[in-house]
Amino acid sequence: MNNWINEAVFYHIYPLGAFAAPRNNDYFSPPVERLAALGNMVEHFLRLGINAVYLGPVFESDAHGYDTSSFFHVDRRLGENATLKAAVRTMHEHGIRVILDGVFNHVGRNFWAFRDLQMNGQSSSYLDWFEGIDFSRCSPYGDRFHYDCWNGNHDLVKLNLANNAVLEHILSAVEMWIKEFAIDGLRLDVADCLSFDFMRSLSGFCKRLRSDFWLMGEVVHGDYRKWVADGILDSVTNYECYKGLHSSHFDKNYFEIAWSLNRQFGENGIYKGLQLYNFVDNHDVSRIIDVLARPEHLYTVYCLLFTMPGVPSIYYGSEFGIGGKKNKVDDWPLRPSFDWREQQDKSNYRDLAAAIARLSFLRRGSPALCHGTYRQLYINHEQICFLRQTGDERVVVMVNASDKPWRFQVEIPFETGAEGYDLLNEQTIAVGSQQIICEVSPNWARVLRV
Repeated sequence: MNNWINEAVFYHIYPLGAFAAPRNNDYFSPPVERLAALGNMVEHFLRLGINAVYLGPVFESDAHGYDTSSFFHVDRRLGENATLKAAVRTMHEHGIRVILDGVFNHVGRNFWAFRDLQMNGQSSSYLDWFEGIDFSRCSPYGDRFHYDCWNGNHDLVKLNLANNAVLEHILSAVEMWIKEFAIDGLRLDVADCLSFDFMRSLSGFCKRLRSDFWLMGEVVHGDYRKWVADGILDSVTNYECYKGLHSSHFDKNYFEIAWSLNRQFGENGIYKGLQLYNFVDNHDVSRIIDVLARPEHLYTVYCLLFTMPGVPSIYYGSEFGIGGKKNKVDDWPLRPSFDWREQQDKSNYRDLAAAIARLSFLRRGSPALCHGTYRQLYINHEQICFLRQTGDERVVVMVNASDKPWRFQVEIPFETGAEGYDLLNEQTIAVGSQQIICEVSPNWARVLRV
């Protein structure tokens, strides 16, 4: 059972960027324990209410981490295996779970089996480890053969996951990660490219080792129910609501995010009961501050992130309003080095982290927000109100993205007492028997337990 995920608040770190590693691996420099800096972030995690950390690629790779050269060794630019083991142990000592990136669709050109193929050609024992091997033409890198890759990137060589030897190699690595590093889960890179047979094998293997092991897949398009199903994955990235969260602010059109929330989690929602992985930015997309028309909307976008159904995740540095725009050259502007103490002192949005912390602890203390049902009560261009409910708790969320106060007058589908308590602003609010009338400040919210 993955009960721990119901109360999880994630912090997503891209280690090679956050800890200022060189962009390329020279494969001969001694290990540098940059990953040990994770221990220095514990104070920040605890202040933010973080109880789960998602680490981007940490294993030996050519450059950006998604071009793996070894599944069994921590990237020398981040340290050694002992560095990761110690970092996870420190997180666990403070009640913080850790999941890693599982990059299984492809490997880098320095992956040991691919190097053997380059050297030995058609006589290589690893010929069948890769897809699309074709000796009738050369690769863009000048190899004597062509091969399948991910999304036109020939530095990412497609693995043949139907090959039992490849599967056994990957499962052996995952077993080591679970037993030696004691990780709590995996985020599967490009899960929408992985075969369902492979994911079933991986899921069954992991759950036999740890019944509470969490598997979350990166899925951009499609029906998430294909992946989030018994024996496959526990969750996927909620890219539909990622888009709705920022564009509904940019366009002053809360009807967009409301439509997605209703479609996914409403009375007839197709994903009711699923704990999808929610975010407003990550290592592949522009930072949230660079896609909003007004920086004041940083506050309302996080209010929605922490009160909507699903598992919220913060991308490192965005709690201080760090910017970064995606471009066609590379993704490194999205993955800067990061010192939380330095950002805390120089940020133009110093109160944003405090607001996120308040939302984080509020959510973790509310069963209705953690795993309750969803019902829309009111919608306007820059205002939304919805009900989150369990058998023991009812919470009414009101969000106002306008630059002026907004007076909500909302009918509620049950009788209540004479007052409710605003968990976010720590105020008692008078309510009617079946109606709530109250004012919400500009670019802010109320979260009423009624």
